[in-house]
Amino acid sequence: MALLELRNVTRRFGDFAAVDDVSLSIEAGEFFTLLGPSGSGKTTILRMIAGFDFPDAGQILLDGKDLADTPAEKRPIHTVFQSYALFPHLSVADNISFPLRMARRDPAEIRKRLTAALEQVRLSGKADRYPHELSGGQQQRVALARALVNRPRLLLLDESLGALDAKLREEMQVELINLQREVGITFVFVTHAQVEALALSHRIAVMNQGRVEQVDEPARLYGFPRNRFVADFIGHINMMEAQVAAAGHSHLHLAVAGLGEIVTPLQKDVAVGDKGVFAIRPEQVRIGLQADLAELKNHFPGEVHSLLYQGDVSVYRVRLPNGKVVEALLPNAAPGRAELFRMGAVIKVGWRHDAGVFLHE
Repeated sequence: MALLELRNVTRRFGDFAAVDDVSLSIEAGEFFTLLGPSGSGKTTILRMIAGFDFPDAGQILLDGKDLADTPAEKRPIHTVFQSYALFPHLSVADNISFPLRMARRDPAEIRKRLTAALEQVRLSGKADRYPHELSGGQQQRVALARALVNRPRLLLLDESLGALDAKLREEMQVELINLQREVGITFVFVTHAQVEALALSHRIAVMNQGRVEQVDEPARLYGFPRNRFVADFIGHINMMEAQVAAAGHSHLHLAVAGLGEIVTPLQKDVAVGDKGVFAIRPEQVRIGLQADLAELKNHFPGEVHSLLYQGDVSVYRVRLPNGKVVEALLPNAAPGRAELFRMGAVIKVGWRHDAGVFLHE
């Protein structure tokens, strides 16, 4: 049995369905992420799990028990907000032990749990500091320790890395992964940052307009998106209109206007004549001279339209004969060599026959 289940949950605000018939199962010990653009319903789901809001229809079950009649303060669930919500007048130790004091725990137990929590988030030497004396990352760890000290069944994180700068955010991602692995508590994380979701999660639910578009492991979501929204929302991707011309034993043959035929892996529920898009990630696209790509089944002439240097990689935008511009991602492996092809250069663009995916309209 799943630890947490949402069964056909709907939440309306007037005529607007913020959450529309959503069903999800989240396993014990899982790092589960709700990912989507602003207004997709992810935070509303988190608030309903926490007990700050209630569904108009459907059920939310924890360990098989309906939470409908359980107020927020009685649920074995804690939430970490983007603002951290630390008490500025309390020390780190008092902030972390606050939930235990409210629960009237024995002072000896409070001291024991506080010591363990401080060690867990590597803040043992900061117990007497106040929030304003801490860095953003340290404040984040205090908020996590306070949420974990009561040993909840479920920890909810609402855009909780959003206030950090890019470098600190990366560091906290690693810390979150390690912390979740150590404590074994189920994390439900809300974010609109795709890279963050891919890095942290065991599974991700991609949301759009109150509905779940796809639930999958990060690699499956990235490599095998179910539809155009998921493909476009997760990372960068090239898409071009295509029609299925033939279906063999292992491959599809797609017709692309003004370009020709593309060979791509066979997929279920696809028939000759189907219209949709061919989608391929920039890192799967190769560029070079004619001889460099001769072994590829998919290769076409192109012209370098622009180049974006990003340090570790360069992004080439190449115009194809049909006017479509595709991106190719090339690593800058050689020191000091960031430009392999100049703008306006006539080159070849290609990709393997087992790369890319066909998506229905």
